[in-house]
Amino acid sequence: MKFDGTMLQGPRPRFRTATRVAIVGAGFSGTLLAINLLEQEDVEVLLIERDRRQMGAGVAYSSFDTSHLLNVRAGNMSAFPDRPRHFCDWLAARGLGCDQAFVTRATYGQYLSETLAAAMERHGRRLKLIDDEVLDIEERAGRVTLGLANGGLVEADKVVLAVGNLPPHDHPAVAAARLTPWRYVGDPWASPLAEGLRAHQTVLVIGTGLTAIDVILRIASNGFKGRIVALSRRGQRPHRHADGLPPVQPVLAKPAPELSDLVRWARREARERDWRLVVDSIRPITQMMWAAADADKRACFLRHLRPFWDVHRHRLAPEVAGRIDALVRDRRLVFRAGKIESVASESEAVAVHWRSRGEDRVERLDVARIVNCTGPQGDLLRASDPLLRRLLAQGRIRPDALRLGLDIDREGHVVDAKGRASQHMLAIGPMTRGDLWEVVAVPDIRTQVSALARRLVNAHWTGGEGL
Repeated sequence: MKFDGTMLQGPRPRFRTATRVAIVGAGFSGTLLAINLLEQEDVEVLLIERDRRQMGAGVAYSSFDTSHLLNVRAGNMSAFPDRPRHFCDWLAARGLGCDQAFVTRATYGQYLSETLAAAMERHGRRLKLIDDEVLDIEERAGRVTLGLANGGLVEADKVVLAVGNLPPHDHPAVAAARLTPWRYVGDPWASPLAEGLRAHQTVLVIGTGLTAIDVILRIASNGFKGRIVALSRRGQRPHRHADGLPPVQPVLAKPAPELSDLVRWARREARERDWRLVVDSIRPITQMMWAAADADKRACFLRHLRPFWDVHRHRLAPEVAGRIDALVRDRRLVFRAGKIESVASESEAVAVHWRSRGEDRVERLDVARIVNCTGPQGDLLRASDPLLRRLLAQGRIRPDALRLGLDIDREGHVVDAKGRASQHMLAIGPMTRGDLWEVVAVPDIRTQVSALARRLVNAHWTGGEGL
């Protein structure tokens, strides 16, 4: 449904009985915030999404590829931290899966959409879905005004940026080669991947993480019979979940003095028990340790330990891992560790010159297509999103110290170029990873969203201008 901006304005009442919150982005983070806010009394929500196909599901859960499964078991994928059985009960009512199942992302997207629809049925008068793009946000006189692409304006008391991840950045050597769209796919979620390829050809996937796994499965399931080479600096791919493990025993106190010591601690503990239990046990305290670390320690963690952390922390469903193993066995897929030196477009192929990790010799690889799978990014200085670029140019937002996303304060307000926290503009989701680090998976985001919804409502009723 689409609302004209003028329909949402009208005269401002002298005494407000509700807080109006505008949410920019209706992916998982934005949708869940809307649902949480609607459960509070007298809160009006404007949920704004420029791509209605992603309304309620976002990029992550809009895939209809049956090979794309959740990376977390259903039992830990409830949309609500205080109702852990919510998703499992939804599955059970439809005869789908169980607590230990890894269901398809399309199924989870349907769950989110139906949960939003149920909230609309109960609280429809307080929820407006706006099928449009926000191009500008102004703060004045204790309010925010959002300018829409259709020319309309909407007003709110608070605005929350739930813009999700930014598309991956182009590799410098690939960008310099100026490849045609047929030969280079810069955004793997916005383009067909296997179209026009032949069985004797090779596809180069830049990256070996979760995004690369998704893309490899899409290419293979779409009928490509050729060879896929997945290349990253270390060549590490995500590990698999294991069945039959005992329950995780959460660690509630710091197991190591510094963030940089976590991996060493985990290695020691893994000698006594399965490493998956060790990594999962420290989930409750990783945000705390990140918050306690200074910028230098965080940078050291990202530079030296993040690749190892990611492949152990963010794992694959056993079925997905099995498919990847089968492609490797059949020699249709190979993982390589190395660095791209140069890329050149030739008449019959793209010539990629790369150096294997630890080697001096440069090798040549001829490929028909390159797919950028370096994963979602958060560097605002390289953002192409019109709203983020405008706010950045105006000095209304700024990157965090490590350029992982938006700089925010501990309450979620965005911080401007002069270091001042906004009174009325906040952010949630993966673009706040600079402050929280682990805020890309459902269990982390749902906790962040629930807490923000409570703060927004409490600040309104107490007259708290601090939020």
